[in-house]
Amino acid sequence: MVSRFDDYEQLTFSRRENGVLLVTLDRPEKYNAADETMHTELTRVWNDISDDPEVRVAVVTGAGKAFCAGGDLGMVERMAGDYDRVSHMLREVSDLVYNIVNCDKPIVSAINGVAVGAGTVAALLADVAIAAEDARIGDGHVRLGVAAGDHAAIIWPLLAGMAKARYYLLTGEMITGAEAERIGMVAKAVPRDRVLDEALRVADVLATGSQQAIRLTKRSLNNWLRTAGPIFDQSAAYEMLTFLGPDVAEGVAALREKRAPKFPSATPS
Repeated sequence: MVSRFDDYEQLTFSRRENGVLLVTLDRPEKYNAADETMHTELTRVWNDISDDPEVRVAVVTGAGKAFCAGGDLGMVERMAGDYDRVSHMLREVSDLVYNIVNCDKPIVSAINGVAVGAGTVAALLADVAIAAEDARIGDGHVRLGVAAGDHAAIIWPLLAGMAKARYYLLTGEMITGAEAERIGMVAKAVPRDRVLDEALRVADVLATGSQQAIRLTKRSLNNWLRTAGPIFDQSAAYEMLTFLGPDVAEGVAALREKRAPKFPSATPS
């Protein structure tokens, strides 16, 4: 029988006991950076998980040393100044967030390394986030020259409070897994070699509990996110607006050249 997960290219799947599905971002040679293919697959996989009667819980992690190194720079370059690509991405960004929020099944993230940009969406919107103590988590949009969209406005203030959300989203600084646990960004931080095992342990607890009770509890809790929907919608639109401006080209160039950016908007006229 053909599985609904057979046609994915950059996500791989492993069915485990008790209806646990392990989802792996599988582009390790690029530190699992999300290009157009992976971004689309990350958007639609949550609907397939919801619709699969054999899946009770999903665990998402990254292959190799990283969870996800953010958006692939090539994709960012192709988007910059391209109205059609930006319009398409706005729709996908919205679908990615709401598909995770609306997924019937619990999602556990095993943040095994750096998690930035698109990867952080799945990492932090998961119902239970388990991070390596030395993982580096962040939202680097402002360092790229675009507004923090993706997921940041909908979840960071709720998890860490407004003061921490403002600090990290306005500066683009990274946070360790240990610090993320301390301020409430993730549920647990454990040594790196225990991250996946702990995530799978939690998944088994969820998969062997009362499915209706757990799913309805998740649905109720996620109404906190749904009430913040207009905030997220605005942030996503602002992110895409800034993809059409001049700063993003300099942000990409600075990243490629490993130097500090000199944004046109911050240059005296």
